[in-house]
Amino acid sequence: MHDNSTSGAAVGFLLGLIDSGDAARIRRRIGLPEPGSEGSLDARRRSMAWSWTSTPVPTSVLLWSLQEDDPDLNQWVWRHISADNGMRRAIARGVPFGPDREGPLTVADSVRRADEPPVPESFTRFGLLGALREGTSMQSARTAASMVLERSDWQAVMEADGDRPLPGYARWALSVRPDCPPELRAQFGTHRKFTHRVEKAGVLGTPADYATTWSTASQVLKVLSTGHLMFPARVSEAEDALRPLVREHLAGHEDAWSVLAQLIDTFHGNTVELVVTAGAIA
Repeated sequence: MHDNSTSGAAVGFLLGLIDSGDAARIRRRIGLPEPGSEGSLDARRRSMAWSWTSTPVPTSVLLWSLQEDDPDLNQWVWRHISADNGMRRAIARGVPFGPDREGPLTVADSVRRADEPPVPESFTRFGLLGALREGTSMQSARTAASMVLERSDWQAVMEADGDRPLPGYARWALSVRPDCPPELRAQFGTHRKFTHRVEKAGVLGTPADYATTWSTASQVLKVLSTGHLMFPARVSEAEDALRPLVREHLAGHEDAWSVLAQLIDTFHGNTVELVVTAGAIA
């Protein structure tokens, strides 16, 4: 195969889901180099992080990294082209994202509080809930929503919306935050069109959803290939979702892997469709 940083990493991720002996044989057959030497965790992260930060991803992928509560990982999320102002503000303030973490995190030296996005004027004037209710456009609502950081902020928003529903723009701006609590998002709306819009904004339920439903397959698999370094606690969910599929349709069949390697650069569907198509053609 013509190995490049995208297709080589993508195929390599799938090969990691089958028997190691079969994987080594198939690598030789399709001309895919063996994985590089391990090195230190920090060295491996740095070798891929610059490429990672320039690859557009659904915002939920960045949330999975933030849930590690690792200052070193947070500095790469800060630099990521898909990070929003809410994420950057939280990183600069040391806000934890892990479900069981309390108290502020250490902030990496490369992330300075002075670089935090400006505090919106409406927040200074009206406070958090007032700024959300004052949002009369999507832009102003997004700006106000970027100030929702702590768990206590989300709880206050939920209670305020329960007492008197927030304006539509505010609800939308909050719902497309990947860290919006699921119960609050459900409180905002459960209509199919609403759910579809949230998903289109890059908010996904789990890494398994990303692995099996998001397109295109080559980009998804490239991102997942960084998972053990960039979101190690969550990547196994994607692996578990894809492993039975890969073993059923590809397994140790060299011809099927050859077809997959030829298809992957130009295939526009998701990973499930890619794997099934390669197996069927072979």
